[in-house]
Amino acid sequence: MNTLIGVTLALVSAFSWASATILVRVGLRNLSPIGANIFRLYTAGAIFLLTFSLTGNLSAFKLPPMLLFLAFISGIFGFVIGDYFYFNALKRMGVSRTVPITSTYPLWTILWAVLFLGKGVKPQVVIGALLVVVAIIIVKRAEEKENADRKGFLFAFLAPILWSVAIVIMQYLTAYIPNLQLAGLRMIFGAAGISVFLPRYGGEVAGMRPKEALSLAGASLLGLVIGQYLFVYSVALVGASIAAPVSAINPIIASLLAVLFLKERPSRRILEGLLLAVAGVILISTA
Repeated sequence: MNTLIGVTLALVSAFSWASATILVRVGLRNLSPIGANIFRLYTAGAIFLLTFSLTGNLSAFKLPPMLLFLAFISGIFGFVIGDYFYFNALKRMGVSRTVPITSTYPLWTILWAVLFLGKGVKPQVVIGALLVVVAIIIVKRAEEKENADRKGFLFAFLAPILWSVAIVIMQYLTAYIPNLQLAGLRMIFGAAGISVFLPRYGGEVAGMRPKEALSLAGASLLGLVIGQYLFVYSVALVGASIAAPVSAINPIIASLLAVLFLKERPSRRILEGLLLAVAGVILISTA
């Protein structure tokens, strides 16, 4: 039963993240990636602080210092540094070209689990990894053929590596911190960490248009609050090695939504790369 619930939660989180991706892309049209992320993280952090107050979870800040430090590192790697690369890639290349590359985060998650947690590697993992690598090569060649931004590709490649580190740390913390508290702490610490950029980007955030603010607020609620909490819950139930690959279906959803609402037209090669990447992570999840 726990496996079914965990997989279902991972799927719902994928839908939340995909919808949030579209809203982020809209919010980025006239904002810098850092400015947009400041507003997004502050919104989500405020929601979690309010939730903590209403549910009696402010005691989360009294946890042992080492646990709080690890939650801080997970939040910074996931929501500040990782999302910095992700936002830049979205702004440069669009949704349909970015998500096939960033969907590789389950591969990196499993790699770190093998290297640092001593987990074995099954044949399905090797085959799935090869599919993901081929997908990256296909997308890269398609981007070069279309004279796309190489820096955008590099950003899209780095984002899932940072996310995977955050996820592995998060999995460790699920054994010690309740799901709601862990989700909230990561977000609040992420908001605190990105505050170092506030002096430079504060004016941009304060001057954003209502449409941008609404889009990014919606992205915060769907992606950082609902999606993140459900993913933390899923990891607590079934582990990151299952939750991460299952949630990787979100690129398909995001690409479809980008075609429907953003009028993006991905090439056939990019769609092939997308399908291969998703097939690879699904195969990895069966290991």
